[in-house]
Amino acid sequence: MTQYTLKEIARPSGGFAMLAVDQREAMRMMFAAAGAKGPVTDQHLTDFKVNAAKTLSPFASAVLVDQQFCYHQIVEQQAVAKNCAMIVAADAFIPGNGIPVDSVIIDKNVDAQKARLDGAKALKLLVLWRSDEDPQQRLHMVREFNQLCHSHGLLSIIEPVVRPPRRGDKFDREQAIVDAAKELGNCGADLYKGEMPLFGKGAQSELLLAAQKLNEQISMPWVILSSGVDEKLFPRAVRVAMQAGASGFLAGRAVWSSVVGLPDTELMLSDVSAPKLQRLGEIVDEMMARR
Repeated sequence: MTQYTLKEIARPSGGFAMLAVDQREAMRMMFAAAGAKGPVTDQHLTDFKVNAAKTLSPFASAVLVDQQFCYHQIVEQQAVAKNCAMIVAADAFIPGNGIPVDSVIIDKNVDAQKARLDGAKALKLLVLWRSDEDPQQRLHMVREFNQLCHSHGLLSIIEPVVRPPRRGDKFDREQAIVDAAKELGNCGADLYKGEMPLFGKGAQSELLLAAQKLNEQISMPWVILSSGVDEKLFPRAVRVAMQAGASGFLAGRAVWSSVVGLPDTELMLSDVSAPKLQRLGEIVDEMMARR
């Protein structure tokens, strides 16, 4: 079986301009916050995700989808553009303590063989990182995930996201991001999807220094996500992260969050979100050309 390479999910420049539509209950909360009338149904989420894939995938090197709400519909409707690869989320979110994602396990309902037949080039795993939880458990899960991906010729993308310790000890997010990278930045995955230091805020020099500290801990190609970063700051965040050593982004909110809950979703995605994604792709190409 052919093992896919990162070229499959990259732009011709070698950089990554990847779109995420795999948000689950978090997306439902976004619709509710945007003033949705009545309950936000599963169908609301599915329709938005499929529309986003159809409208935005021509401008992305890959699109990340989830099995719960959109993977099957996106495959059936051939919603992903020919020039765009598909990535399938293989994480199951377990709610608790009043939050939609309190812990994560590998989703055993995701069939890696079928995903490959359906055109997927990679799987993605969210890894919640808390300083007071067992690192060996995290590493074991990541190794199991890597094995699942590689035994089916798929790429392995891990997404470490830091959380405050369960004991409620003092939480230094910036140090936690670096510590998570130190632990998981050489774990045998193909791509590391990391949080942007400082939420993309502050002076460019300060951001660059923080991103370089992160880069030093990661021995594989890496990209940034956009959760927690103001969408107006995200283009600069991509530029600075790439200056520090990142190879692009895998992001959703910075591209489409401003149109959640608006009427004429397809038109809004086309008029508002597509130009953002195009511009981000241009930044990726520009920064790759400097290497």
